[in-house]
Amino acid sequence: MTKRIRWLLITGVFLSLVAGSGWLAYRYVFPPLPPDLNQRPAVTVHIPRGATFNQVLDSLRRHQLVQHPDWFRFLATHTRLDRRIPAGYFLVPKGLNSWQLVRYLQNPRKVLVKVTIPEGMRTEKIGGILQRKLGIDSARFVSLVYDTAFARTLNVPAPTSNGFLMPETYFFPMGISEKEVVKLLVAPTLEIFRQDSVQRQLQRLKMTPLEIVTLASIIEGEAMVDSERTLISSVYHNRLKRGWRLQADPTIQFLLKDGPRRLTYRDLQIDSPYNTYKYRGLPPGPINNPGNASILAALFPANTRYLYFVATGDGGHHFSATLREHNRWKRRFDAIRREVYRKKRRK
Repeated sequence: MTKRIRWLLITGVFLSLVAGSGWLAYRYVFPPLPPDLNQRPAVTVHIPRGATFNQVLDSLRRHQLVQHPDWFRFLATHTRLDRRIPAGYFLVPKGLNSWQLVRYLQNPRKVLVKVTIPEGMRTEKIGGILQRKLGIDSARFVSLVYDTAFARTLNVPAPTSNGFLMPETYFFPMGISEKEVVKLLVAPTLEIFRQDSVQRQLQRLKMTPLEIVTLASIIEGEAMVDSERTLISSVYHNRLKRGWRLQADPTIQFLLKDGPRRLTYRDLQIDSPYNTYKYRGLPPGPINNPGNASILAALFPANTRYLYFVATGDGGHHFSATLREHNRWKRRFDAIRREVYRKKRRK
């Protein structure tokens, strides 16, 4: 082996050692994010909107997530993280070094809050749930729902978003704004009305999305048994075709300040366009926020001749095509109600 070859071999080994050592040093200072990132103990960190980098750094230090503040600041500055740290509530794993923390904060895992909104709930009560769960301003939320200009920006096919808030279980990021919440709640309902089959059905029924959602809100107020939704819908559609008053109890309950409760004759005399015992046709707008099943029932009613229905006492209803049959079922229900009342008095 010549001296030249020996020198080249020694040089190659030396350079390999230097490169390897350099790579190891680089990986030590700039390691990748650990594979068990989401399984590690984490701290909830709140980064307010408009927070400065110094405020963020102070928060991270309070939670003992930064061991070398100057080095973290240097890395954040050179990766421009200091100019684009997102706002919100985030889960930050413990045990990350400065470089890993900089990388993680570029796309941190948000704290998600499970929120269930029941079917048939009024907008004001939804606002209360969201305030308790997410800490949003319920008054601002309700104001946005009834804001006509904001409804137009969301392409809601109605003057406001009231009635279009879809009842579901959601996982909202903590710190979400009231506008984003309204947008997320409205989106599933708008998706229903984008479907071609729904657009064709609206044309067949000669009804608008607002009229369908309004009818769906009444169905939601009546139905306790899922299978009855399309039957209840058929009764109201048949009454609308004949120009009859809907005589829907939920529209009266909507007007009561002390409801829901058993209705009286006096309640039925309330002078309001929402009183479907007094005025023909649909009320001016939804009386609650109906779910998917009630909206589809309003769109696609069962094909029946039913014009009446009365409660059975167990959550269901008896449906009738004639007033005579309806009165027979009503007498049976009244007898059941009297018996229940007598039993309560004996206790």
